[in-house]
Amino acid sequence: MLEKLKKLEERYIELEQLLSSPETLADREKSNKLAKELSDIREPVALYREQKRVLKEIQEMEAALGEKHDKEYLELAKKELAELRPKLKALEEKIREGFIEKDKDAGRDIIVEIRQGTGGDEAGLFAADLYRMYTKYAANKGWSVELMFAATNESGGFKEVAFSVKGKDAYSRLKFESGVHRVQRVPTTEAQGRIHTSTATVAVLVEPEEVDLVIEPSDLRIDTYRSSGPGGQHMQKTDSAVRITHIPTNVVVACQDERSQLKNKNKAMRILRAKLLDAKKEAESKRLSRERKSQIGSGDRSEKIRTYNFPDRRVTDHRINFTIHQLEAVLEGGFDEISEALIKAEKERKEKS
Repeated sequence: MLEKLKKLEERYIELEQLLSSPETLADREKSNKLAKELSDIREPVALYREQKRVLKEIQEMEAALGEKHDKEYLELAKKELAELRPKLKALEEKIREGFIEKDKDAGRDIIVEIRQGTGGDEAGLFAADLYRMYTKYAANKGWSVELMFAATNESGGFKEVAFSVKGKDAYSRLKFESGVHRVQRVPTTEAQGRIHTSTATVAVLVEPEEVDLVIEPSDLRIDTYRSSGPGGQHMQKTDSAVRITHIPTNVVVACQDERSQLKNKNKAMRILRAKLLDAKKEAESKRLSRERKSQIGSGDRSEKIRTYNFPDRRVTDHRINFTIHQLEAVLEGGFDEISEALIKAEKERKEKS
């Protein structure tokens, strides 16, 4: 890190000289570009210079303590050292924080999609458990949750469910959940008490803003159909369900939870935009394969990230070898300990890189 700071300061000095040269001043485009670069590195350079100044003062005070001085002077030197050392530590921490890559999606709203994996109806029930876990966690955090799409199976579990989450740090806390979640337990339908293994996949998608993605209307095929809602007086009498196909990528999204076709279309478009943005990011990440392999939250949907073992009351996150024996509490939305461990591991990785 010290070598990086030295190079930054050298570049800062070089930029100051370039910006004051007549040649640069005559070229507005070049001048603006260099001025932006100077602005971007101003803070870390200022912290580095302050760190050097404080370190020099500490060294001078320590040297003075080794020399012959009157008692009053030595007491003052000790007092100043006691103030300078914490100051130096705080500066070093600020510099470290500045070098950690900031996640540009931090603070964004998200869409979470859960699908049953292997294991039939039991996988669908596990998908429902995960949905309940995340919604309870969101409630504990004061986040708002909006159900966007749900398809149930015969056992009452979910074949697929999608919901949006809005609130402070929602993305930062949930972004590590993408991947394959595995459950080991005895299904209620198992007469002999044998433990079964089932899976569900989770995808955490950033809610795109208009500037993130442009979708051409000509690239969409929109179909409407009668949704399979409840019967009786609430029986659907109109084709309110909506299916949208993005023709270039063949991504298909359907929504039927609302009685209004327009509301279903709007929800389907939100999910579609999130999926397309995620696919775009996935392609970019693959181009940076070295970095991708080192990421904790790579978002690889085929990666087994966590096991929920009922007999041992154990939850294990395989990416960081973290285990907690509080299965019931985790499924009730109390997985802060897991998310904190993942956040800490990512921070440490970024500090080393």
